[in-house]
Amino acid sequence: MKNNKNLLMRMFIAVFLFGSSSFQVKAQQSFSLAQAQDYAVKNSINSVNAKLNIDMAKAKKNEVTGIGLPQISSSVDFKDYLELPTSLIPGEFFGAPPGTYLPLKFGTQYNTTAGISANQLVFSSDYIVGLQASKTYMELAQKSETRTKIETITAVASAYYGALIAKESSKLLDINIERLDKMILDMKALNNNGFIEKIDLDRLEVNYNNLLVEKQNAQRMVNVSEALLKFQMGLDPNQSITLTDSLNSFVSTLTEINDFKPNPKSRIEYSILETQNKLNELDLRRHKMSYLPSLVAYGSITSQAQRKEFDIFDTKKKWFPIGVVGATLSLPIFDGLQKHYRVEQAKITLLMSKNNLNQFQNAASLETSNASAAYNNALATFKLQKRNIELAENVYNVTKIKYEQGVGSNIEVIEAQSSYRTALVNYYSALYEALNNKVNLDKALGNIK
Repeated sequence: MKNNKNLLMRMFIAVFLFGSSSFQVKAQQSFSLAQAQDYAVKNSINSVNAKLNIDMAKAKKNEVTGIGLPQISSSVDFKDYLELPTSLIPGEFFGAPPGTYLPLKFGTQYNTTAGISANQLVFSSDYIVGLQASKTYMELAQKSETRTKIETITAVASAYYGALIAKESSKLLDINIERLDKMILDMKALNNNGFIEKIDLDRLEVNYNNLLVEKQNAQRMVNVSEALLKFQMGLDPNQSITLTDSLNSFVSTLTEINDFKPNPKSRIEYSILETQNKLNELDLRRHKMSYLPSLVAYGSITSQAQRKEFDIFDTKKKWFPIGVVGATLSLPIFDGLQKHYRVEQAKITLLMSKNNLNQFQNAASLETSNASAAYNNALATFKLQKRNIELAENVYNVTKIKYEQGVGSNIEVIEAQSSYRTALVNYYSALYEALNNKVNLDKALGNIK
């Protein structure tokens, strides 16, 4: 009995701990826009790959640095001469007629050589420039990671706005369906008492059924918009997500922007092009310095064993040492003008990169102007649609009161209801466009870091 109680207690603790951990995991799926963006920067595939690219650049930099460090290697070579090599010796050395040769075999059957060698790069123009280029490449990888971060933040913001609007549209449809359902119940009572014709009730039910279809479509859009947001965030598509920010908190950020100064140099793309330009300058320098000589120092120590029998591990028998140190100076003299034309190609590549930098400045200024115009137009449309909602709602309320008082028709009520619903759809569409264009303008101005 006591064992059963202990088992039940352990099961209770396990369930409690599991439930607590499940609650914690579930709580992590609630995101504000800032939290969603931060999560995406850490977990989206593009962001992860950008960080891996930085790690690769670090490894490449260390690899290039290693070229300038001492290079040490060792080797062991074993030979078993199944047939000893033959050398031809002038026969006159041994009393034979002049012009004749005697074939003689020299050496031992077993030969072993073991040694260690080292070389040190003393001077190489390729290494000097390559070391500088590896640092610049590291800088380029870091800037590319920043660009990926900005693009991720922008994409998540757009998806977050879309998900919020889809949810809000679905909620408003629920309100309209509930409102129309109540109206149908009232009209059924009026029809049963003979105050209205059945055709009036049928018209209202047709409108009600159309709303149900719209509700189904709206729910699908909610699922699609959430799936897109989770994709942009790098979140498991099977996990649920809750958006904690409201649309009203973003509406207050929609203010008209007219006084702005395009500053292409504040854009990360400009900085990346500058770094690429620097790499092209280093490449040109590398080709120009390739005319310089290179110097490598080296040394090696080896020992050689020559045996008639296979006893190379016999420590009593002597090994013959060989030691050497030296240096190699390589000086290019003529290569068929290959270096010259490599320099010419590098010059052209550098000129093209400078042209791309100038073109980006013009393109960025134009992009900022277009983004500003698009945002202000979207903002103006949003304000008009917001006013249309107020008017459409007022028309619907007045029409409904007139109908209830018997001085209006249900057709007018249905049309007013439809107009109000259309105004809501247009309002949220305009709101999404305004918010999305606001993000694009911030990106064009270089405000997203």
